[in-house]
Amino acid sequence: MRWPELVPDRVCTTPVCVYQTDGLNRDGSRKRTFTYIGKCHHTEKSFQKLSADKQLITLSGQAMFNGDISPETPKIEGYAEIGGKEYIIFGSEKAKNPDGSVNYTRLELI
Repeated sequence: MRWPELVPDRVCTTPVCVYQTDGLNRDGSRKRTFTYIGKCHHTEKSFQKLSADKQLITLSGQAMFNGDISPETPKIEGYAEIGGKEYIIFGSEKAKNPDGSVNYTRLELI
């Protein structure tokens, strides 16, 4: 059965590069690997969220993608580069269909 696309490709118009961080470089900075290069639906609406340490964090927006942009990892951590600006990924969500496939991926950006 085919499920409806909640974030269709026609609304994904903003170019984006998503980097995941894993490990450290020799200089102590985080090692970056490309996860996804393509287009997303980017909104710059700011909202606030409580972290696990009970701190109030202001998020600067979110990026939504059609399908699964990183099928090998369940959680996406790292950076997203949108329009020349670099955002830190605070949280990620992979919304699933009833059959277990991923409908869309949402990244919360700081």
